Amino acid sequence: MDYTKILLPYNFTSYDKKALDFVIHTFADPKEADVTLFNAYTPAPPIEMRGSPVMEQMKDTLNYLSQRVNEQDDELKSIKSHLLGKGFREDKIHIVFEPKKKDVAGDIIDLAQTGRFNVVVLNRKPGKIARFFTGSVFSKVVGALKDTTICIVS
Repeated sequence: MDYTKILLPYNFTSYDKKALDFVIHTFADPKEADVTLFNAYTPAPPIEMRGSPVMEQMKDTLNYLSQRVNEQDDELKSIKSHLLGKGFREDKIHIVFEPKKKDVAGDIIDLAQTGRFNVVVLNRKPGKIARFFTGSVFSKVVGALKDTTICIVS
């Protein structure tokens, strides 16, 4: 492989923006970098309405969730445009925007392995005691991926 194949999970936070900036600045020759932006979203569940007033109220919430998913898809496309503006080649920028299959860490691990990425760029959010009990995404990914460079942007 003559180029760096980078997986950049993106969840639309300021920490993800830092990770994106890291990719742009670190891989100075963008023509040799292949970047995949990845987001696993939670899809809105299909619910049958059957004329129930409570279900009609749920319909508005589900429509909002569907609209939000569409907005995130559009935002990933704008990030692709941003990378194009920084010199990355269009044929070397990919977007994987799909429903969650497992948990975020599991989906990242699966894609990193099946896509044969040699670099995974993750961010780390400081704090949050809940991570003590559940484990953070980056610690699960680091523990699972072998022969892969993992960059943690904090």
